[in-house]
Amino acid sequence: MADLLNDTEIDDALTRLSDWQRDGDTLVRTVESASFLEAIDLVRRVAEEAESADHHPDIDVRWRSVTYRLSTHSAGGLTGKDVLLAAAIDRLAR
Repeated sequence: MADLLNDTEIDDALTRLSDWQRDGDTLVRTVESASFLEAIDLVRRVAEEAESADHHPDIDVRWRSVTYRLSTHSAGGLTGKDVLLAAAIDRLAR
């Protein structure tokens, strides 16, 4: 099981993940795409990344707006897995 991050580690990670916010034990980011199809394509690419990392986000699609929520449920909070996947989502969303 992955180790939980403490508040200082989470705050430090958020300085590098400027588009993400903390919501309790979850990292949250909403990405706006130019079209619905672009939003869905990004979801597909994020799904491939998540599957390869064996770490799956909660994803909410609303037309061109997609919200990603990351938490390591098996650990009961935020871990390095969440930070790594958030950075991957940032890279894919560029």
